[in-house]
Amino acid sequence: MNETKFFMGNDTTRKSKLISLTLRHKPEIIGVELDGAGWVGVTELLSGLASAGVTMSRPELEALVESSDKQRFALSEDRNLIRASQGHSVPVDLGLKAKKPPDTLFHGTAKKNLNSIMNSGLRRGRRHHVHLHEDPEVAYSVGRRHGNPTVVTVAASWMWGEGFVFYQSENNIWLTKAVPVKYIR
Repeated sequence: MNETKFFMGNDTTRKSKLISLTLRHKPEIIGVELDGAGWVGVTELLSGLASAGVTMSRPELEALVESSDKQRFALSEDRNLIRASQGHSVPVDLGLKAKKPPDTLFHGTAKKNLNSIMNSGLRRGRRHHVHLHEDPEVAYSVGRRHGNPTVVTVAASWMWGEGFVFYQSENNIWLTKAVPVKYIR
């Protein structure tokens, strides 16, 4: 079965989801290759989308990048390359530098995951990092995508003080490899 069939049509949300899937997890789904930093040429991406039956113009793609509420994608300075801002399961180096986080960060999840989190901590799963937010409302909206939402609080500055490394993505998501239970409330 052609996985891109679900994404066909003119619905901007479906196109955004296909681009996310391509740039974060499965570039091969539309026949593109990411470089070591996760970039792919805009022209190559649009051609790959077209070959998969999904039409999108360059202005449409640029509008999608600019209007995304979560700024999931980034364009290079010359606007000829595009990549996902974070959330990759394929190997990429986003070139992020370690940065001291705020005192508290938040992680949104489904309530059904809460027992596991309180027993094992937050783990990155197939992604490169655990995603954390400065705003509990944003974390809540992320949790809503996974079911009945809840938000856990992470003592980020305490973690930093104990040697854990944090990064901040281009779209202001805080990233770390894992959050042990003792730092979660």
